[in-house]
Amino acid sequence: MRAGEAARLVATVFSAASSLRCVPLGLVIGTLLSLIDQGTVTASGDATVATWLRVLFTYLAPFRVSSAGFFGCRRATWRATPTTRTARPSGPGASHAAH
Repeated sequence: MRAGEAARLVATVFSAASSLRCVPLGLVIGTLLSLIDQGTVTASGDATVATWLRVLFTYLAPFRVSSAGFFGCRRATWRATPTTRTARPSGPGASHAAH
């Protein structure tokens, strides 16, 4: 990760645009995976603190993956977009004018 991208990462992952896409995905996939992985334990009433921690991490995994994809897409767009730079003066005497 380049310098300065950490702040952009946090801002992008927790932006409204990212949340609107990644949170519902995390909830749907997290619910399905939790039912598959921990459904019988939670339904029988035998869930422990460790079980609920597994459920929590099961919800976080698809959110993190979709957020990483969202950020990667945005970063590719930023890198592909040319930045506007101020033109340096050219011609006779330009090197003196720049200083």
